[in-house]
Amino acid sequence: MKELGKISQKPVASDQVSMIEIDDSAAGQRIDNFLLRVCKGVPKSHIYRILRSGEVRVNKGRVDAQYRLAHGDLVRVPPIRIATGAASGTPPPVPSAHFTILYEDEHLLVIDKPAGVAVHGGSGVAFGVIEQMRAARPHAKFLELVHRLDRETSGVLMLAKKRAALVDLHEQIRENRIDKRYYACAHGEWASDWGRRRAVKEPLHKYLLPDGERRVRVQADGLASHTIFNLVDRWPGYALVEAELKTGRTHQIRVHLAHLGLPIVGDAKYGDFALNKALARANAVPGLKRMFLHAYRLKLTHPATRETLQFDAPLPAECRRFVAQLAELNGQTASQTSSYNDTQTHGSTAI
Repeated sequence: MKELGKISQKPVASDQVSMIEIDDSAAGQRIDNFLLRVCKGVPKSHIYRILRSGEVRVNKGRVDAQYRLAHGDLVRVPPIRIATGAASGTPPPVPSAHFTILYEDEHLLVIDKPAGVAVHGGSGVAFGVIEQMRAARPHAKFLELVHRLDRETSGVLMLAKKRAALVDLHEQIRENRIDKRYYACAHGEWASDWGRRRAVKEPLHKYLLPDGERRVRVQADGLASHTIFNLVDRWPGYALVEAELKTGRTHQIRVHLAHLGLPIVGDAKYGDFALNKALARANAVPGLKRMFLHAYRLKLTHPATRETLQFDAPLPAECRRFVAQLAELNGQTASQTSSYNDTQTHGSTAI
């Protein structure tokens, strides 16, 4: 048996029982997420298997995957033997990555995530932002995602550097005290009787396709969901909107806009697939090879200082080019789109 004492960033030994005493950095975390962090490279399916079988013990008792760890808990992690070598499909080492940092202190790390990068590994993705950030900061005692962005969504992404910060920010999210704003360009016509503001409160239901891929649809018995869309600009066949999240359901903005008959440009799950293909062709004007959904602003209360902070990430270059092309095709000047199509720098503001 290996006595690890307090939590270490090093992976647990795979060939012997490990005993881990929980400290403040892991108190409040679910046991499944904790095991995924300390058992580096072990598939999720195996983690859940040893939990179901009772091989993982907390204070000598069995627990399920939803158990939340408490300070001082003693966790028994069994020997975990997985195949090694190329034939076993062992994932390659996670490369470290450096993302544009909008804000950082001892409690928070806020980055501007590019489109096409997953926030975490899983579902066919070997690694994501969180794994890359941990690889880039091997001595960090604690680093966890506060919230998520879809892989093809760019913009403000927040990570917690302390357990207390994570708990506080999750509470702010649950109580709808964090203001999240996105820009989305949709295909279709914004109805004249909507005015400049359209609230959508359609319930959303998650389901799986036959191949196991996750999808979401509007369904009467789904989870209560609320998005406010503010019209920013429009052109024949397109509308640029600001989305204000009041709830944080999976794919909420994408499904609510599609429900309005305004699928997001470039959305491979809920969009206009023929249009997406045409826009992605070489030299297409207007042209776009990604989903036009960008988390441009996040406003919250600092978990330690209680100061109000606002983080902003400008539209990525490919999105700026797309709206500039729409504007030019419809006779608009650059000054008419400057409110959202500028080159402001990344940054944070104390309010």
